Amino acid sequence: MDFGIDDQQRKRLDTIAEFVREELEPLESEFVGKSFRALVPTLEEKRKKVKDLGLWAPHLPEEHGGLGLSLVDFGMIAEELGRSPVGHYVFNCQAPDAGNMEILIEHATDEQRAKYLDPLVRGEIRSCFSMTEPEYAGANPTQMGTTAVKDGDEYVINGRKWFTSSADGASFAVVMAVTNPEAESRYMKASQILVPTDTPGFNLVRNISVMGEPGDDYASHAEIVYDDCRVPIDNRLGPEGAGFMIAQQRLGPGRIHHCMRWIGICERAFELMVERAATRELYPGTMLGDKQMVQAKIADSRAEIDAARMLVLRTAWEIERSGQKAARIQISAIKFYVANVLQNVLDRAIQVHGGLGVTDDTPLAYWFRHERAARIYDGPDEVHKSQVAKKELAKYREDK
Repeated sequence: MDFGIDDQQRKRLDTIAEFVREELEPLESEFVGKSFRALVPTLEEKRKKVKDLGLWAPHLPEEHGGLGLSLVDFGMIAEELGRSPVGHYVFNCQAPDAGNMEILIEHATDEQRAKYLDPLVRGEIRSCFSMTEPEYAGANPTQMGTTAVKDGDEYVINGRKWFTSSADGASFAVVMAVTNPEAESRYMKASQILVPTDTPGFNLVRNISVMGEPGDDYASHAEIVYDDCRVPIDNRLGPEGAGFMIAQQRLGPGRIHHCMRWIGICERAFELMVERAATRELYPGTMLGDKQMVQAKIADSRAEIDAARMLVLRTAWEIERSGQKAARIQISAIKFYVANVLQNVLDRAIQVHGGLGVTDDTPLAYWFRHERAARIYDGPDEVHKSQVAKKELAKYREDK
């Protein structure tokens, strides 16, 4: 494994780091204090600057308007962007749009790409991914109640979804629904269907309040009811019954994106923590950082962040070398490990800041509220730990 950074990538990383520091970090008080929608005009100005820098949609292949980077190289960029709550959005590589772009590139027809992918890549519209349901465990995407029944040349969709992130203001949803209930394999029962959000029967019931914040626009998690929502059969992505397979393709790179974003958050929180410890005077002649308990928090955080980064980059390298299936255990491992490092580092940073840490005068409290879910979404810790443990136990039993 060689994670060396060539001159071109180093220049990109330096440019992005400076942009985040100079253009985006000063927006954090507005981001926390205002609705997201109120900040959109300012963010659009920043997006134009990113386009002018030639760094737009860095996760995509060059033929689709991106930079054509390896997963390892984009992971390094994702870390830099993660230092700001709006970093990925301003560079048009934010979830869920990034994953939706990738599956549209892989599975959409030419007509679907022209209607949905091209304006999404240009940043003219947003999208959402509608899979999780309140009645079923989100960790098991083979089990859901939403159905899409054929009626002539249309699907009629009925069901209830929640945590359809960024649905507020999105132009279309990628909906997972059961189209083949009698399929022999539970992995072949669902399909993914493109649903414009202005379709009759697409009902955004509410933006779910998360840790006391309902959110709005891109920064939201919606509950949606599909009530006899009709779309053409031609809106299906890929073959009928391929929904689970497409969702799995989305997960591998998506976990690299998320984990490196979390590491970017960790680095920013770490810097704030160290600065606070080095400059906060407890009493004359004694700084907060002189206390061994604070030093232990700094040392533990430094080691955990560095270990997490190497684990994720190694997984990205393995995905590129051998594919997602071969790397599935590593993908599970980074999901729970990095999510816990993120929670640990944020908690320590808040503790070192004292009362300031629980205010919105720094981004720490925002991240603590909104990133706690990292240990739940895309499968809770317990599911991923079980997968890793079963794999290790199987190897031991085979040896015997």
